[in-house]
Amino acid sequence: MQPVGLIAGSGSFPLRFAESARAAGHRVIACAHVGETERAIVGFADEVTWVHVGQFGKMVKAFRAAGVAEAAMAGGITKVRVFGGLRPDLLALKYAAKVTSWNDDGLLRFVAGMFESEGIRIIDSTRFCPDIFARKGPYTRRRPDEAQRADVALGLQVARALGALDVGQMVCVKGGSVVAVEAVEGTDRCLRRAGELAGKGVVVVKTAKPQQDMRFDVPCIGPGTIDVAREIGAVVIAVEAGRTLLLDEEETVRRAEKAGIALVGVA
Repeated sequence: MQPVGLIAGSGSFPLRFAESARAAGHRVIACAHVGETERAIVGFADEVTWVHVGQFGKMVKAFRAAGVAEAAMAGGITKVRVFGGLRPDLLALKYAAKVTSWNDDGLLRFVAGMFESEGIRIIDSTRFCPDIFARKGPYTRRRPDEAQRADVALGLQVARALGALDVGQMVCVKGGSVVAVEAVEGTDRCLRRAGELAGKGVVVVKTAKPQQDMRFDVPCIGPGTIDVAREIGAVVIAVEAGRTLLLDEEETVRRAEKAGIALVGVA
């Protein structure tokens, strides 16, 4: 079987992708980002090349040397690192004039197009692990009450509107008021800001964008999300079923149960 490339960002999703691709019989050739990708990737991939954000030429060279024709983008890159820590190489500079937007969708589509222009097709990041998507229904014994369900409904409405504008994928609500929305700061900082502003009792809603390209930037939660939610006293986490990734499901649910957080997948 052909080797598959992995453009690895942060979190555990790149590890899960590599594990699943290898279980399907592929060699995994990973390009991991310094300061973003977990060091554990070296135990999951067959080959790992460490790069800084913007070193596209180095990644293309590593993929070509290994015979990679298809690659997936799994895990995020902190947006502030893109603004302040970009190290473009010659290949990146060659394509830089074609960047028309610095929003998430625009940048990711530019990156995907650049790789494909170099003969490396970007594939769906969930190709080898489709079971990783959240399912509809409760995951925990604790369920949202009526008021919290109303907050979930509001959060879904706002999150989809913000997603359509490519702002973010998560909204925090309490008592019918939106208290925090995710932008470039990411999930954890958004959660902590919600806790600082509204205290305990926050309802967290995470959805895909209406125009979500499932090849990259798929929204996800995992054990770390639960830890921060517990820290701020959140009471509900609702994720869009079928379009949000639930990483390390067993451990995520265990931590949610222990924290008394209602975890639910919503349509």
